[in-house]
Amino acid sequence: MVAGAGTAASSASASPASPWSARSSSASAQDPAAAAPTALDRVVPAPASVRPAAGSYAIRPDARIRVSGSDGSARSARRVGDYLAQVLRPSTGFSLPVTTRSGDDGIRLRLTPKAAGVRTLGEEGYRLQVTGRAITLTARGSAGLFHGVQTLRQLLPASVERTTRQAGPWRVSGGTITDVPRYAWRGAMLDVSRHFFGVDQVKRYIDQLALYKINKLHLHLSDDQGWRIAIDSWPKLASHGGSTQVGGGPGGYYTKDDYREIVRYAASRELTVVPEIDMPGHTNAALASYAELNCDGVAPPLYTGTEVGFSSLCVPKEVTYDFVDDVIRELAALTPGPYLHIGGDEAHSTSHEDYVAFMDRVQPVVAKYGKTVVGWHQLTGAHPAKDAIAQYWGTDGSEKEVADAAKAGTRLVLSPANRAYLDMKYNADTPLGQNWAGYVEAKQSYDWDPGTYIKDAPESSVLGVEAPLWSETLQTSPQIEYMAFPRLPGIAELGWSPASTHNWDDYKVRVAAQGPRWDAMGIAYYHSPQIPWPTS
Repeated sequence: MVAGAGTAASSASASPASPWSARSSSASAQDPAAAAPTALDRVVPAPASVRPAAGSYAIRPDARIRVSGSDGSARSARRVGDYLAQVLRPSTGFSLPVTTRSGDDGIRLRLTPKAAGVRTLGEEGYRLQVTGRAITLTARGSAGLFHGVQTLRQLLPASVERTTRQAGPWRVSGGTITDVPRYAWRGAMLDVSRHFFGVDQVKRYIDQLALYKINKLHLHLSDDQGWRIAIDSWPKLASHGGSTQVGGGPGGYYTKDDYREIVRYAASRELTVVPEIDMPGHTNAALASYAELNCDGVAPPLYTGTEVGFSSLCVPKEVTYDFVDDVIRELAALTPGPYLHIGGDEAHSTSHEDYVAFMDRVQPVVAKYGKTVVGWHQLTGAHPAKDAIAQYWGTDGSEKEVADAAKAGTRLVLSPANRAYLDMKYNADTPLGQNWAGYVEAKQSYDWDPGTYIKDAPESSVLGVEAPLWSETLQTSPQIEYMAFPRLPGIAELGWSPASTHNWDDYKVRVAAQGPRWDAMGIAYYHSPQIPWPTS
């Protein structure tokens, strides 16, 4: 159970009249029997290689999901098979038993970590082969098998996503997809600090991210407006610092069990959780909770506005580093993934000398507890640790210190605010979001190349992309979805698909075909006029 009183308020749905409400289930009703199966190259993200073939496979009432694994991977294959069955059973009405019995028919999920034929797929790639007799999905790792299942979902009619029995037929086009990601980091950030989102809301977003092969969930757990994770050694961080949010609502926080459940659920969808504690700025919630963290020893009041840059931990005080050590130690122990984000942006109330001194003290603490440092790109103005990752949120890629750090070995995750920030308004009439980085329509969000975006940075320094969603104006899941869709799948494609597939005119048609799927899933997306949505 989520601690704090914010759960009920945050989980409220938007009214049916709001522009971010999901369309009714009949909004894009079609006769699936009249439609040809989806071509293999029509999915999002675009696959690396497609070889169409004649014919198709139809999932029938007697179909089985056959799972197999070598080198101890059978359990992982079974887990993905059970997930696929859970997706397909409600809409098809078929029993779809998951079995380890071999056979040359049905839906076959194979994990073969050491097989010569799949070595080039890496841990996240997959091969999907469709004949008239079987669908065969092969991968080296469970992530690849899971990503292949997401492709299979998109090759089936959109009505497969509904939770009640549908008419079918459930046909998949013949041929072979061989698919591997362009980048290892394909992330999405959710700000739970400005407004708090409960565990079930985070899980809903995780499921939506997984459909587009996102593999990192970056949780912004602390800011001026709220501290959202229980820390046993500093309990008032959550009980006091987490007691409010933007606008003065009741806020909330995750108990350690809540956080573990988010991590577990994300892992079941092949996402790694990257927790962020923003510092030395964006720390008013912590400063309000403990007076000793302030240079003058006086705790400020809780903050419910949206200004930035006014708060700072007291860099000269030794208690600051006791605090940082305790927080990082407890959070690292809760987080099985290798990364811990220490923020570092908009520290306007911290002098440059203090900022550098602070980062020099804090980065080794992250390493001490076995994690890799991630920080916003301002970290490159200090002394990035040897293996540090800098997350870029500028707007033109011209910052010399970022390029210099990249040349020196700092890896980059790209989140340019005027391309990848999902909280930017689409246009002047958008009822949610902000516009400090401009208006960002679907085409602008998609139409850039991460490999060449940072001027003078080596392309090899780019670890991937991430789509942040800040929540100053967002309070409900439908509002999250309205800002994320259709832009999120475009960022996901930039992270997954080969640069050679990058083409707006092709992509806009493929993402338009996702609309009926989002309708079926109850996703409250923005109907961008730049995208030719189906009209029937």
